[in-house]
Amino acid sequence: MTDEDLVAAAWRARDFAQAPYSKFRVGAALLTENGEVIRSGNVESSSYGLSICAERVALFSALAAGHQQFTCLAIAAEGPLEPYPCGACLQILSDYTQGLVILLSRTPSKFTVKTLKELLPCPFGNKHLEFPRS
Repeated sequence: MTDEDLVAAAWRARDFAQAPYSKFRVGAALLTENGEVIRSGNVESSSYGLSICAERVALFSALAAGHQQFTCLAIAAEGPLEPYPCGACLQILSDYTQGLVILLSRTPSKFTVKTLKELLPCPFGNKHLEFPRS
């Protein structure tokens, strides 16, 4: 699968986003190590705190299906800027992916390439929890 194919899959996934409140539809396509693509869109609730980003829907769906290794994530949304993942998405991605490449697309034919490490250089993780407890 090429980067272009994965970005196109994210744009197709965006068609299924449920964003009746913000109207900001986001699509994501997560590539597993074995080449399977998990597609998702964001899902909003009238109680905004219950809404979930497309990136987390894709990761949680992949994990629930038994996938454990991921290579690339494409994110697609229209707007004046690239659709960077929010802090919550960056944190959960850092918990479950290593060396992830992220493709950010705000128009169907273009994308920017970043790494998770670039977007979240100092993540909280397991090492922060390794201390003696009384």
